[in-house]
Amino acid sequence: MKSTDFHEFIWRGMKSIGKNGTSNHDRKRGAIMASKTMASGKDLNRSVIVRVGKKIRKKINPYLKRYSKIGDDAVMDRRHFPWLSLLEVQWEVIRNEAEALMPYREVIPPLSELSPDHARLDVEQKWRSFFLYGYGYRSKENCARCPKTSRILKNVPGLRTALFSIHEPGMVIAPHKGVTAGICVVHLGLKIPIARENCAIRVDDEVVHWKNGEAFVFDDTRRHETWNHTDEDRIILLLHVDRPLRFPGSLLSKLFMTGIRWSPFISDARRKMKAWDKKMADVQRSRTSSL
Repeated sequence: MKSTDFHEFIWRGMKSIGKNGTSNHDRKRGAIMASKTMASGKDLNRSVIVRVGKKIRKKINPYLKRYSKIGDDAVMDRRHFPWLSLLEVQWEVIRNEAEALMPYREVIPPLSELSPDHARLDVEQKWRSFFLYGYGYRSKENCARCPKTSRILKNVPGLRTALFSIHEPGMVIAPHKGVTAGICVVHLGLKIPIARENCAIRVDDEVVHWKNGEAFVFDDTRRHETWNHTDEDRIILLLHVDRPLRFPGSLLSKLFMTGIRWSPFISDARRKMKAWDKKMADVQRSRTSSL
């Protein structure tokens, strides 16, 4: 029996029992049991997707890199991304909108809440993320809160994801690898601790210290880690952009990204984002009305 048929079977049985006069207690217990069954089925589906996805990407990523137009460096040559200068000349505008959000930082969610799959990277929940775009989905509400940054991002080709990434003091992300070689990751420094020598990212064997107003690009599938051993926040604009690829690599990457876009991981994150947005709006209205 398919899982959807099984869930339907449980639900119909519960309705039938209810009609036959079963107590509210029994109906409630049945509802809880059905909910747990559906949840376990959902977890199983996610687990299967993760296992299959890992196998697929191990085969796909070397293939994508073979068709790369920009080589295969860990930290990429910025000459391949001439539009970086458009971000850098307006970095203060972007920084001002990011800093304007800080009074509401308590409702800016840790990334691990939006994406449980990142929980192992952010055990202490010190990595807060304010999304403007996520895997091609635009957050209308957040873009309205940061209109100037939103307009600037329209000049970024192949934009998939854009967020303000906030690492609180003491934040450390353990070494890990990203999902697909079909994207490149861009970091633009917005508010970097004064002791920037204690705040950096390592990509393979290359260590890069963020700097206000400067951007760099790296390959997310290379092993990388970050640390903020200071008593200040580190705030950057983080982007995912399409990697320049030749055909048929470009087609394969597009198909893979479409699969991710429609996966339960992204749909769950979008639902959580809507709940977070309502909370943010409530806090903003409350503070505005108290003035």
